[in-house]
Amino acid sequence: MTYCVAISVDAGLCFISDSRTNAGVDNVSTYSKMHKFGNDADRQIVLLSAGNLATTQGVVGQIKKDINQGAQRNLMNFQHLEDVADYVGEVNIAQQEKHTGGGASYEASFIVGGQISGHKHGAYLVYPQGNHITTSADTPFLQIGESKYGKPILDRIITLQSSLETAAVCGLVSMDSTMRSNITVGPPVEVLIYETDSLVLTRHYRFDESSEYLRQISKSWDARLKEAFASMPPIAWSDNWDKQAEQSGTP
Repeated sequence: MTYCVAISVDAGLCFISDSRTNAGVDNVSTYSKMHKFGNDADRQIVLLSAGNLATTQGVVGQIKKDINQGAQRNLMNFQHLEDVADYVGEVNIAQQEKHTGGGASYEASFIVGGQISGHKHGAYLVYPQGNHITTSADTPFLQIGESKYGKPILDRIITLQSSLETAAVCGLVSMDSTMRSNITVGPPVEVLIYETDSLVLTRHYRFDESSEYLRQISKSWDARLKEAFASMPPIAWSDNWDKQAEQSGTP
């Protein structure tokens, strides 16, 4: 399984991915799911992948081949990120059908994000069917893979005004929550931070299983959650509150 998240805020973009693949309890491997493309001062594009490993590797391989061969349509000559997302969707469909005829077991999903000179930064989630969605003011993040465990913290914390540091830490807490609940998601964890209009990728971090920083994130989050839970009002108070609400006419 996989978990990847891209957070798009006014200050820029933050991408986070795990590196574990799982084809059964006796076949666990490590593969990077974060891929970088671009030219400084012109464009920076990041691709996160989830799903069938053969399909994702085929898609990334075809993208690199198109760039190296100077294909008419490749990541280095599109003018808009939405066109990039369309292209990734087309390559994804072609790779799913190339040797297998398609089918759910060969599906893959991608997040593609970054910035092209002269245009706003952004991120898109590309579905196995080739179509895509982007972020919004209400939901400034996208997830692929095992998304349910890490979504609550993102919903509560991330806004368009969040700093990139906040986005990175929140994304790591989201990843920690996912790894805690699903053993098929695991380190190394990669984090890439992109600052709006910089058109360079300089902040790329990789945390392996022995990372003290990852351990501290996990321990701190556990401790704060337990503190918050201990301060919750006891259920015995509910009768008094509900009666007061009824008397005051509060719905």
